[in-house]
Amino acid sequence: MKEGRVRVVHGIDPVFDRDSRVLILGSLPSVKSREQGFFYAHPQNRFWRLLAGLFGEKIPETVEEKKTLLLTKRVALWDTVKSCDISGSSDASIKNAVPNDLSPILSAGDIRAIFCNGAASFRLYEKLQLPLTGRDAALLPSTSPANAAWDMERLAGAWSVIKAYL
Repeated sequence: MKEGRVRVVHGIDPVFDRDSRVLILGSLPSVKSREQGFFYAHPQNRFWRLLAGLFGEKIPETVEEKKTLLLTKRVALWDTVKSCDISGSSDASIKNAVPNDLSPILSAGDIRAIFCNGAASFRLYEKLQLPLTGRDAALLPSTSPANAAWDMERLAGAWSVIKAYL
């Protein structure tokens, strides 16, 4: 049975520093990520495997290892949405979304490109963030296991574009 929508407030801090050059945005942390207190915590999500593979690094396991991977590769990470009504982890069910304030990340360093992890993040960015930032974002295929049409090799090919901005 489909769970009803509940109001969720983003509770995970962004990862960035003054050396960040690329900003990757998800939509909103999944239930699993909210429970664990960090991004892409669901074991079937391919985000960390993909990022590690792109940079020839070992797959990070702890939150500290994940933050270190991001910061040493000059990648900032956060989400488009600060709060919304959502059913479980279903991006398609997001209603009444309020945007995160991206200005601390965008003003901290030289963010050369913004990428959205999946269509929902991109759609929400275009609607909520673009009017605030005035900066275009690029759509990357989702690392979610629900995006089964994209295997790891195909994802890596599409995501490799971020390296040009680092």
